[in-house]
Amino acid sequence: MIALLIAGGFSLLYSLLLTPLFVRGFNRLRWGQPIRVDGPKEHEVKRGTPTMGGLIFLSGSVIAYFVGKLVMGEQPSPSALLVILMAVGAGLVGFIDDFMKTRQQASAGLGGWAKIVGQVVIAVSFALLGIQFANAAGITPVSTHISVFRDLPFDFMTFGPIIGIGLVVIWVMVIVTATTNAVNVTDGLDGLAAGAAIFAFGAYLVIGFWQAAQSCVSTASEAGCYEVRDPMDLAVIAAAFLGGVGGFLWWNTNPAHVFMGDTGSMGIGGAIAALAILSRTEVLLILIGGLFIIETGSVIVQRLYFKVTHGKRIFLMSPIHHHFELKGWAEVTVVVRFWIIAALFVIAGVGAFYGEWLLQQP
Repeated sequence: MIALLIAGGFSLLYSLLLTPLFVRGFNRLRWGQPIRVDGPKEHEVKRGTPTMGGLIFLSGSVIAYFVGKLVMGEQPSPSALLVILMAVGAGLVGFIDDFMKTRQQASAGLGGWAKIVGQVVIAVSFALLGIQFANAAGITPVSTHISVFRDLPFDFMTFGPIIGIGLVVIWVMVIVTATTNAVNVTDGLDGLAAGAAIFAFGAYLVIGFWQAAQSCVSTASEAGCYEVRDPMDLAVIAAAFLGGVGGFLWWNTNPAHVFMGDTGSMGIGGAIAALAILSRTEVLLILIGGLFIIETGSVIVQRLYFKVTHGKRIFLMSPIHHHFELKGWAEVTVVVRFWIIAALFVIAGVGAFYGEWLLQQP
């Protein structure tokens, strides 16, 4: 519990206090954000705003986790290290994309398929490492089951070890690529993705803390207990990301002093995907990441409708946050209302998680 508070507090202060120093460095390196030519005209004033701000909260969150563990004299857990691997790995893919954009001063950086390949490499590494490192109870960080609130009876390993591991890897790949790209799509307005991510990290903090309190290893009652590897450490790393992104949001709200870039959005997506998988609540991510799904869905629907109708559009522009901008909503209005939607989805997700536990009680 104390490690959780230290990690969250340290990362919050790190982002709050050091962001201005990072911004100066980004300006010296000329890491300015290029703007989409087909985007809302009001966004032209943002051209040149420092980007790659994801480096701030990614570094702060990782350092904060290790500080929390060091102060408490505890060893880092495999589960938390896997979250860090996923977040940093996905963030690295985004950094390459951002770096190419700033060097070319164009909104197109790393190609779409190149991003997917990078995300797949990270996801495969995460999955293969995750089915190792079993604890004394034989629980590995990554489950071979599909999970909603906990593992469902179906086990991929019923098809044999080779096919089973292959299916686990594919399942992880789908979750990781979907989540990282969904957060990336959402990051289009000042503070939108950061604010929504804070709610998601808060959800996984609560879920990890509750799973630790109701762990099958630590609780006397087996009714509704959770078989999760290192649930408290998942709460600690979630707190670190919550604090880091929270401090960053102070500087990222409209008008943003710095953008997170693909470095940040993909790093956040990787961290959320990892937390969902390792807490064995990956299907519940549909609710916890509800806003991200709506944003991505709007892009998919727009493109499909455009192709089917040979040029017609449902939205004035996708992702959907730009649609409301073009309808005349102020950027701050869109962001705050979308934050409310994100919060409601998270409340529904955490409520469903707790409700399922109540149903397990005698």
